[in-house]
Amino acid sequence: MPMDTRIDKFLWSVRLFKTRTQAAEACKKGRVLIGGALVKASHVIKAGDIIGIKRPPITYVFRVLDIPSSRLGAKLVEHYMQNITSADQIALLDIIKVDKQNQRAKGLGRPTKKERRHIDNLINNQPYFIDEDESWEVE
Repeated sequence: MPMDTRIDKFLWSVRLFKTRTQAAEACKKGRVLIGGALVKASHVIKAGDIIGIKRPPITYVFRVLDIPSSRLGAKLVEHYMQNITSADQIALLDIIKVDKQNQRAKGLGRPTKKERRHIDNLINNQPYFIDEDESWEVE
């Protein structure tokens, strides 16, 4: 096993990027950090390094545990790196995912039947809507 390797090869080996070219492009665009500093694709990493990958809206942080000799199967990745991304970053990602699901792109026209049912269920299950038989008067 090698003791060190190029960052683009490592990112590809541990399946953070689909191709080595994509990993090199991410380095070129300034989306890969080691110790808080931007790195080139040819930067050599070793076990114990902390890698940051900017994938808007958050930055993922990984600790290198070992250097693989070739591309790994998905089940083996956990032996070579550890995800140490902060919990607040993960929570932010969850919030953004939920928000994206609730947004409708402007100009898409009428909602589909499935979307309309979903909207109706959301509206009808809200506690602050007053039924027709309820009055507005305070008792």
